[in-house]
Amino acid sequence: MTVFRLKQFASTSAHAAAGAIRWNYDRAELIADGVVHGVGVLCGLIAATVLVVLTAVYATAFEVVGVSVYVAGLLAMLVLSAIYNLWPVSRAKWILRRFDHSAIYVLIAATYTPVIMQVKDSIFAVALLIGVWCVAIVGVVLKLALPGRYDRVAVGLYLAMGWSGIMLYDSAATALPAMALWYSFGVIFHAWQRLRFQNAIWHGFVLLGAACHYTAVLDLVLT
Repeated sequence: MTVFRLKQFASTSAHAAAGAIRWNYDRAELIADGVVHGVGVLCGLIAATVLVVLTAVYATAFEVVGVSVYVAGLLAMLVLSAIYNLWPVSRAKWILRRFDHSAIYVLIAATYTPVIMQVKDSIFAVALLIGVWCVAIVGVVLKLALPGRYDRVAVGLYLAMGWSGIMLYDSAATALPAMALWYSFGVIFHAWQRLRFQNAIWHGFVLLGAACHYTAVLDLVLT
């Protein structure tokens, strides 16, 4: 069964039989999404290598820890997303789906880690970072244990975590480029499932946001 099979539905999987999941993209859409993911993984590997090297040269050991957490979260998200979205429809695909969606929680928390770690003298900042990671852990457990359920709630939770840095606006949110916050409106395309190339467009917004976050972390390392 090929990944380019036209109008392939997930009705062949156990979870889709319950009406929870559908995979309905034609050849052109799958190719477009594959290109987006390929570019994302390649650029992510290059960018992560550059960031790790620069951090080792210019940053302190404390900052190296935070950046390492961020890099691990970024690569996990990019790789798992590519594997899941390009995997042929099968039972294995819906197992991969759990890890793909879980990686989003990890990435959000990992992205905030080096940013909030810069606010060393704020107890509230430490509490926020702990809170973000606790929510991420809960989200991962729910995605792994209850796949295909509460997906709309999960999207809201992703956005809530992403915007939680507003509570530290003067020190954390201002470290992020404006586009890194506004890209979250790309979720409109995630929900607009009748739009052709919707999945590729949505993943393009994800890469755009990840690139903006990357520049913010890179700026923290170099300044």
